[in-house]
Amino acid sequence: MPTIILIGTCDTKLAEILYLRSQLLLHPDTSVILIDVGRQSVSHSAITLGPADLLSRYATPSDPSSTKYLQSLPRNQLVELMTRLCTRHIESLFGQGEIQGIISLGGSNATSLAAPVMRNALPIGFPKLMVSTVASGDTGPYVGETDITMMYSVVDVAGLNGVLRGVLENAAGAVVGMANAYQKRTAEREGRGREEREKKVRVGITMFGVTTPGVDAIRQYLEEKYPVIETLVFHATGHGGKAMERLVRAGELDAVIDLTTTELADELVGGVMSAGPDRMRAAVEKGIPYVVSLGALDMVNFGPKGTVPEKFRKDNTRKLYEHNPTVTLLRTSVEECKEIGRRMCEKLVEGGDASNIQVWIPRGGLSMLSVSGAPFEDRDADEALFGTVREGLNGSGILIKDDKSDINDKGFAHDVAEAMARLLGLSSDSRS
Repeated sequence: MPTIILIGTCDTKLAEILYLRSQLLLHPDTSVILIDVGRQSVSHSAITLGPADLLSRYATPSDPSSTKYLQSLPRNQLVELMTRLCTRHIESLFGQGEIQGIISLGGSNATSLAAPVMRNALPIGFPKLMVSTVASGDTGPYVGETDITMMYSVVDVAGLNGVLRGVLENAAGAVVGMANAYQKRTAEREGRGREEREKKVRVGITMFGVTTPGVDAIRQYLEEKYPVIETLVFHATGHGGKAMERLVRAGELDAVIDLTTTELADELVGGVMSAGPDRMRAAVEKGIPYVVSLGALDMVNFGPKGTVPEKFRKDNTRKLYEHNPTVTLLRTSVEECKEIGRRMCEKLVEGGDASNIQVWIPRGGLSMLSVSGAPFEDRDADEALFGTVREGLNGSGILIKDDKSDINDKGFAHDVAEAMARLLGLSSDSRS
């Protein structure tokens, strides 16, 4: 019997939440835990847990001592408090294996509350569905690097009508379907499928459009020569890098080939695909085999050309390239490449096991766009990056491999793949 968590603010959306609950219960052998995270306590037999229950179970000494104080809290503080309390409760339920899915319903405040609960209390792979009035806008801040599914409510969650009923009925069917699939998958893991899964060595690889041939060659080489390896490719768009590192920290990846570290350039220069200042720390901290390269560090990502900061558009010394109508690329400069290299080295040498880390330098080009004759060819900027990396890692014990090939060269890809296989103890190949 799958059990679904339903989160909502019952003081403002009770009728709509109860309708969603009724649609969940229409599915055979499904139970619902309704958690009310509203400001005002509501008395209703369908509510499993309300604000008073969350406070009594999980409040800290600095939190309000009773629900009457919730009424005086500014909205942002109320959202923060209820998020924290609800997260602790759902973490407990998940840890005991009592839930198989979660769904929320509401506007921007309810979505801002439920989103971090789903991101922080539950792992990737656990069914998460958010029905929201803001699901058709910029959903990045809500979804983050996780697998939250968002469904646009079309109309406001303000009274039941034909449109909203249809959306909620679909949402109920979707989350119950996901919960049943999750329950089946979990049972298989605990049964005879568990041993087979545990034998797989999971290797994460970072990719961008301009490093795709190299990543494809690595992936195919590893999976064909070493069937025990399963590769997981992450698109280095900011959230992709964060997702990979989240899985590293969760113990879901055994090794990483960070071929495409382009997110460091966006973090430095202000591009739209930054993965934040902690990018490249997870594998080092975890101590897993980590092979790093410099893929797509020749570029910073912006939106349509008109969105590129004016200082770059007016500077005739900066190269811009329209990758497609929605993506404009800026070539990194000599000084920017030096700083990117410095930051990379800082992350690699802080507390890591040097014997598990390698850095591969593709001197022939960092992407399709910076090989000889391509729009972003800039040997001075490349050499500034290469030199900074070599100098910064000097004496660290981290192996540095210089290669005359470009990042997408098949020979370079195969050598990188074989290097990872050696770090994993799967290869006796002595090539260096």
